[in-house]
Amino acid sequence: METTEIQERVVKILTPYVKDQEALTKVSASTNILEDLKVNSARLVDVVLAFEDEFDIEIADEDVDVVNTVGDCVGLISEKL
Repeated sequence: METTEIQERVVKILTPYVKDQEALTKVSASTNILEDLKVNSARLVDVVLAFEDEFDIEIADEDVDVVNTVGDCVGLISEKL
């Protein structure tokens, strides 16, 4: 699966949790999920579960700790696929 497709699917999954819709329109690999998109940190568990379901992968707790940006998500998912 190509990086661009993974990123599109990541953004689609993040969309319901994003508080800053304007930031969502200009999302890039360097966009910080918590700071730029204003995703509530408590909702990250839901996001991770959605990634696991969407891509049919398992994400370990320690992997979640290093995911801060959209690019981090894409890289992690690419590794798991």
